[in-house]
Amino acid sequence: MRRQFDDVMLGSLELFCLAAELESFTAAAQAAGLSPPAVSRAIARLESRLGVSLFVRTTRQIHLTDSGRTYFEQCRQALTLMRDAESQLTGEHQAPSGLLRISVASPYGHYRVLPLLPRFRERYPRVQIDIHLSNRNIDFAAEDFDLAIRGRTPPDSSLIARKLEDAELVLVAAPSYIVRAGKPERLSELAVHDCVHFVLPSTGQSVPWLFRQDGRDIELNPPASYRCTDDYLGMVTLARQGAGLLQTYRYIVQEDLSQGRLLELLPEAGGRSRPFSLLYPNRRHAALRVRALIDFLIEELSGKRRE
Repeated sequence: MRRQFDDVMLGSLELFCLAAELESFTAAAQAAGLSPPAVSRAIARLESRLGVSLFVRTTRQIHLTDSGRTYFEQCRQALTLMRDAESQLTGEHQAPSGLLRISVASPYGHYRVLPLLPRFRERYPRVQIDIHLSNRNIDFAAEDFDLAIRGRTPPDSSLIARKLEDAELVLVAAPSYIVRAGKPERLSELAVHDCVHFVLPSTGQSVPWLFRQDGRDIELNPPASYRCTDDYLGMVTLARQGAGLLQTYRYIVQEDLSQGRLLELLPEAGGRSRPFSLLYPNRRHAALRVRALIDFLIEELSGKRRE
């Protein structure tokens, strides 16, 4: 059989998949221990070979083209099959094993990550997992964590950030609150309602509410009747009991909305989201158990970006 892929081309495929996942040539270069121009040249080689553009490039970011998205999904599957085949051949002594420490923002942990971990351990039974549920930024070096998942990327350039999904925000209130205080009909009315806010532990400031009005993205911070710190889910409990208005993630309150325990408000001003990212130190030779969990979480959660 004639050889179709040399080592350079295989390396280009890996860099292409990394750039697609990280949505940045610079971040892909950092993760791979290369220079950004080296990643750009690798992508250019692929585009020249295929005769199509794989990315739409702007001054600030890159996005996959439709052809690039199709190619990425197939290449990712092919690379996963190659890794799986290699793992089977190298023997049981190289299967993922040992202790893995992960820090997850508490609501994302409860609703997104924890339900997946039993399936991860079915696949890799020799891995033990320590789970830290908290909304504060952790110090990887001092606290000996392998991975973290956060809704905001901390200002630490030594960390690799790989987006898992864009989580949609929704404004809600309990029927009992609407009966008592009325239903807001426009954003300007939020200031006269009781509002439940979450305070970021890292800043001590309330998280602003995000809306879209007349095609513009806007931020509001209406006066808070309740402020919750550390335990994000405390806000949801307050809202369910009729305390006031709350903007939270749809994945947290979807069942409440379906059952009528909470009502969605001002949907015409909705549609905003916040990204959740997987964060880890720039270690080119990460432990096999760490790489396994990274691949697993991206496989399970990245599809939610398009839901």
